[in-house]
Formats: sequence, C-alpha cells, structure tokens
Amino acid sequence: MRNFNFLKSPGEVNTDIAKRMRERRKEKRLSQAALSERSDVSLGSLKRFEQTGEISLSSLVKIAFALGCEDDFDGLFARRGYSSIQEVIDAQG
Repeated sequence: MRNFNFLKSPGEVNTDIAKRMRERRKEKRLSQAALSERSDVSLGSLKRFEQTGEISLSSLVKIAFALGCEDDFDGLFARRGYSSIQEVIDAQG
C-alpha cells in the first residue's frame, strides 16, 4: 500500500534516479565520457541526464546495463494493482 505522505512528482523521481546513477558511476570510478562509451549513450545525453534527470528509457536501460544495475528494472510495474478489497482477498485465496 502506498504511503501518500511520501509521493514524489515525476520530476523528483527523475532527478533521484539521475543522482543514484551518478553515485554508481562515481563508485565505479567512471568519468562521464567513459560511461558514455561503455553504454553507447551520447556524452551530451548522459550530461543532460545528470543535470536534469531527463533521458530516454532506451538510454537509461543502456546505462543501467553498463553499470551492472540492470536487475533494478525487474521490480518496475511488477506489483499488482488492486481496485477493490475483494481482489486482494481473492488473490490471497
């Protein structure tokens, strides 16, 4: 169940992802240019992502693979959304 006190805007989610990606890049001691080459994402796109959080999904997936974080996508949209209490009860039975 979602805790609505902690909902973020799409822009905040984007910048949080970009921040975590930048941290992984730095942990692996990769420059932006090196990650760009390793991921086959243009240096301009990578720089823009780190600054604004904006990037295409395809490029984000390439970066995740280059950083060894591809498994992080497994949970995206994986949780089932329920529209009623009855659906929750039925799923448990």
